[in-house]
Amino acid sequence: MEKKYYPTIGLEVHAELNTKTKMFCGCKNDPDEEKPNVNICPVCMAHPGALPVINKKALDHVIKVGLAVDGKIADFTEFDRKNYFYPDIPKGYQISQYKYPIVSGGHLADFDITRIHLEEDTANNKHDRGDFSLVDFNRSGVPLMELVTEATTFQTSEEAAKGATKFAKEFQLLLWYLGVSEANMEKGEMRVEANISVSADKKKLGIKVEVKNLNSFKSVEKAIKYELERMTELLENKKRDEIVQETRGWDESKQKTFSQRKKESSEDYRYFPEPDLPKLKLQDKKTGFDLEKMKKKLPELPMALRARYKKDFGIKNEDIETYINDPDLGARFSAIAEILVNKEKIKIASNYITTDYMGLQKANLAVKPPSAKNFAELVNLVAENKISSRVAKDILAMIAINNKSPFKIATEKNLLQTSDTGALKQIAQKIIDANPKVVSDYKGGKEQALMSLVGAIMKETKGVANPAVTKQILIDILKG
Repeated sequence: MEKKYYPTIGLEVHAELNTKTKMFCGCKNDPDEEKPNVNICPVCMAHPGALPVINKKALDHVIKVGLAVDGKIADFTEFDRKNYFYPDIPKGYQISQYKYPIVSGGHLADFDITRIHLEEDTANNKHDRGDFSLVDFNRSGVPLMELVTEATTFQTSEEAAKGATKFAKEFQLLLWYLGVSEANMEKGEMRVEANISVSADKKKLGIKVEVKNLNSFKSVEKAIKYELERMTELLENKKRDEIVQETRGWDESKQKTFSQRKKESSEDYRYFPEPDLPKLKLQDKKTGFDLEKMKKKLPELPMALRARYKKDFGIKNEDIETYINDPDLGARFSAIAEILVNKEKIKIASNYITTDYMGLQKANLAVKPPSAKNFAELVNLVAENKISSRVAKDILAMIAINNKSPFKIATEKNLLQTSDTGALKQIAQKIIDANPKVVSDYKGGKEQALMSLVGAIMKETKGVANPAVTKQILIDILKG
């Protein structure tokens, strides 16, 4: 019997925060600055005697995230020095948090959260010059929030990789909804690190490997899956000694992880309280934050929004995710749903938004969102059989460029659905006479052939024939 191995994943996610200035100085926080070393000062360059000052807005952002994930907000917190030498840390240490994080606990997307703390980002090493590297200090000192999850055990490697990716996506969404970070992974504004282990004993963790700086959701999923398979294979081949606690990187071109360095422990960083910054009482009524007030001001968050879309409108899960990932589109859908009220009509509206309207958006840069009133009017015309679905698509394309009344367009262009049996009988006979093979197939028992004739009539009438009436007329003629 094949031995079962249990994968365990813990995540560390770094996100740069939206603030006007850096974490401990007044330099501009501008992730889009292209010119190197312009947003710098003696503090973020670590000149002797330069002293840091805490950015209160960054604290506010971290507390918001903590409240959103139902974490416990600390009463007391402090900053620490995390000592290590690397070219992107000019001080020889990073101001971070160790013993007293701002947030403890919480939960998001199948992972329990250990802590959320605040630190300064490092400078940016540029390794694209051939024989030498340069350092851009624009990013040095930018407020950086770090979230650490509890280790979570999964049944399979596939499940673990998808679970971790789901968490990263959900966390990015949360940051967007709270307005605390752009979290653009391509720009490095959000970076994911995965702590990975495999064990044959579900109750016992294996040796942990950390894969750092995963800068896309695909990389997160692929790197975790690859590393789990690598470790499982070593265990199966009785090469357990080759699994060591280390930091590994992800090589996108080779689609594999590679060893970087031995994993440091907290003792290696020699943490101690930052002497140049004050201790903080976050819940002090005079100098701290009003947590109750902050909680009431939180926006409707993705989880609550999903539940409301499902309960109030009964729309498809795929449509819900579209609106969750595009809040502006979600707001437009909600405005249309408010006018329509009827659940069946709302479902029709959602279908047109997520298929036809979004298709128009991708194909035509001139497309603009029609007003909620006109979109609802279009749906009512379809629901009340005043226009066919084919005509509705054409009118939608028109109102997405010129926001006009769909009913007015349908009237002016003679697109309202007709049930004039006399006129339809003449057209039906014409189509029957022109398609003897299809007629023969239908009479021979091929029911689908009838729909071919219906389609031909719809084309002949430019979509204005009532499909149900048309079908019955065809049946009556062919049976007569």
